Amino acid sequence: MTSYFIVILIGYLLGCSSMSYYISQLKKVNLQERGSKNLGASNTMAVLGWKYGVLVGIHDIGKSIIAVILARYLFPDLELVGFLAGIASVIGHIFPFYLKFKGGKGFASYFGMTLALNWKLALIIALIVIILTLITDYIVIGTTFTIITVPIFYGIMTKGFLVPFILLIGTAVIIYKHRMNYVRIYNGNEMGLRSANRGDHRA
Repeated sequence: MTSYFIVILIGYLLGCSSMSYYISQLKKVNLQERGSKNLGASNTMAVLGWKYGVLVGIHDIGKSIIAVILARYLFPDLELVGFLAGIASVIGHIFPFYLKFKGGKGFASYFGMTLALNWKLALIIALIVIILTLITDYIVIGTTFTIITVPIFYGIMTKGFLVPFILLIGTAVIIYKHRMNYVRIYNGNEMGLRSANRGDHRA
């Protein structure tokens, strides 16, 4: 049990690293009060531009990749460590302890975890996400597809419930963090990809 606790702690602490916060401090811009008011790649891009948004996205993906790889390296004989470290990283990204548990919405970190666990699956999902986003104009549609598909895939592959249950923890939290996006889509006032490109930065 101690080993699993260490894995979860490592994943969480890596997930707490927030490039969005570091950049906001450097640029003297409070991203928690601008745009969609969260410390994620999409809000960074909306408020500070695409270069900073890409940097944050790479960081948020990368920290989950590192969490999974490091957990597997440290405890190669333990089952589930990659999944536990990955989800812990996602939770750390969303709820960083030093930012009053107010971070990003978790998609980039969830994708990074998926990339580390199964890069072929991640690339297929990435392609589908791009297509869904272009068709619907809403990034959150692709996000939702990803966080639902990954647990289903591993449920089928493992023929068990433990791995998908671990993954569904992250899924549930990310869906909760995106709840207002779903409401805005229903009400017809969600900011789409094309409106964002025109410079409309509504939250």
